[in-house]
Amino acid sequence: MSMEIKSIQKDSLDKLFNSLKSRGNLIYAPVKVKNEVQFDFVEKFEQITDDFIQTTQSVKNSVFPKIETLFKFVKTGKEVKMLDMDMSLIPEIVIWGIHPCDVWGFDSLRAIFTWDTHDMFFEKRMDKLTIIGMSCAKADDYCFCTSVNLGPGSTKGSDVLLTKTGNGDYIAELVSDKGKALATSMPDVFVQAVQSKKEDFLVVVEKRFDSESLIPKMQKKETFDSPFWVTNSLRCLGCGACAYVCPTCACFDIQDEGYGARNIRFRCWDSCGLKQFTIHTSGHNPREVQSQRWRQRLMHKFAYMPERNKVTGCVGCGKCSRACPVDMNIAEQLQEIDQKM
Repeated sequence: MSMEIKSIQKDSLDKLFNSLKSRGNLIYAPVKVKNEVQFDFVEKFEQITDDFIQTTQSVKNSVFPKIETLFKFVKTGKEVKMLDMDMSLIPEIVIWGIHPCDVWGFDSLRAIFTWDTHDMFFEKRMDKLTIIGMSCAKADDYCFCTSVNLGPGSTKGSDVLLTKTGNGDYIAELVSDKGKALATSMPDVFVQAVQSKKEDFLVVVEKRFDSESLIPKMQKKETFDSPFWVTNSLRCLGCGACAYVCPTCACFDIQDEGYGARNIRFRCWDSCGLKQFTIHTSGHNPREVQSQRWRQRLMHKFAYMPERNKVTGCVGCGKCSRACPVDMNIAEQLQEIDQKM
């Protein structure tokens, strides 16, 4: 698919927002809450901030909610009637100002939720999603997107990718058919491209390791059996914070909750790093110590997913390392594996 390039003047960005809002879209954008930046639904353009490196949490809950009702069921005597959810109620959502690493998280989720049985809830939410990405003009020591074949100006997954230039205008790359249709419908916003070199406005993120060489090392039996996992997991608390902020973690639990005769079945986020995740009914736990659970986390992202789903389960955003209360820095550990295994 050929990509088109347009420009958006700094004074026209609010017109884009207002037009999307007037079409009935819910707009999910970064907002500043005290000392953090989080994605939230916004009503006004003025609520949005672009002054951040990373939001604390990812945006995966837009397609994979923290708690999602799968169906309802009603008991009447010995009969049980199942009530499917009305998929038409899933709203049209625009994710505004999302960085390229977070955008690529959707591809990893897609590989999981459509790998075998296609998840209709996930696919419907993805169909209703429009992604307006924003290139990265700054980074910190936790960022390592270039190590997993991405970059601060990567267009992968966006419908439109915006790059802010020195004078405050934006280079607008129309990546998908959805993005091109959006630009066509607003010719007063998406104007003739100005001759600017996008790379001049992107932050430089140094490559920490090579994921292409790391993956086969992770898939070796010697790596699985290495004492590295015990040594590097001694301080892990097993709190699950890393999984809950991650754009690609997709572990979930399914539970029933009853209200007399009326009941729901729902799924909710879970984590393979939590002790209860693998406990059998018998009480046996095949991953009984934290080093096994930490190994599972990294192996899943850099060994199992590349083999089974043909994608890497990490986008190099560094959210997990920022959120970790004991500084389990994933990039440093991957770098060590790449150098020593």
